Amino acid sequence: MKRTLLPIIALAACFNTAVAIDKNTVEIKFNGNTATVNMASNISSYVTNQSNGAHVKLVQSANFAGVDKTVDNEDGEILYVLSGSTTDGEFYLEGSFKCTVVLNGVTITNPAGPAINIQNGKRVSVSVKSGTTNTIADGANETYNGAFHCKGHTKFKGKGTLNVKGNSKHAIYSKEYIEIKNLTINVTGAQKDGFHCKEYFLMESGTVKISGAADDGVQVELSGTTSTGKTSKHEEEDSGNFYMTGGTLNISGYSGKAVKADGIIECTGGTRNFPSNDMQEQASVSDVQRSTVNVQRVYDLQGRIVQRSTFNVQRHGIVIVRQGDRTFKKTVK
Repeated sequence: MKRTLLPIIALAACFNTAVAIDKNTVEIKFNGNTATVNMASNISSYVTNQSNGAHVKLVQSANFAGVDKTVDNEDGEILYVLSGSTTDGEFYLEGSFKCTVVLNGVTITNPAGPAINIQNGKRVSVSVKSGTTNTIADGANETYNGAFHCKGHTKFKGKGTLNVKGNSKHAIYSKEYIEIKNLTINVTGAQKDGFHCKEYFLMESGTVKISGAADDGVQVELSGTTSTGKTSKHEEEDSGNFYMTGGTLNISGYSGKAVKADGIIECTGGTRNFPSNDMQEQASVSDVQRSTVNVQRVYDLQGRIVQRSTFNVQRHGIVIVRQGDRTFKKTVK
């Protein structure tokens, strides 16, 4: 891959040393109360550095739509590579085009907010580099949602290890879906949920260990008010569903449920260390109507399954029905 020479941009001081930076890459190196930001020349005009000490703030231009596409980077997105260590810092990123955040042996504690805060509503890949251990934690301040906070579609991948502790609310929060593949994630504590996301949660492979969550191990919400149900390859899906197709999921020391979902919980592979009755399918909404049609699965408003043998459609009240891929409320009589 072609490499471009660029002077180091240091937050504590400016040096005139030349370093080699891959195309489409921004390197962020934390060192105590400072951080150094190096940008490849082909994308430097698209990224504004507003950092202060080890509190790194980068704003990706709204006009950026991908450059220098390659086989390994088919969208021509920007890669933000984090390394080093700080006990009073953060990585904050704004943008409106998909991107990749590469964790390459980084330790970040932010006493006043998220350690990693990605304000980008597009697909965000979090690539944990093979052979590295990465650790992030936040401070005890409930004005944000997680030690790792992402506004967009979050895909965790790689073959390294990520340790996360949520001292404020959730350990890992995504405003849209979460997908997990290959890596190891250790949630070592959370004041609320270990993972909290919207749309859907999918674990394909890897290892996730969650301990000490004060609420649920994993909670999945609907993003909107109407469920799409399960979609092909999960495209445009907002179901509130939890899927596990492989990997190892260990959850212990939680106060709520191991897994809680607004939609369905579907485990077709992998291994878990907790029983199925510690997973709760919640009541989700689609429409409210009067009906006496045959149902496949019925819940009360607390999300508890009502056995068909004991369910009497002649009784009054609102129940939750899951029929095929649809989950909706019904008023029956």
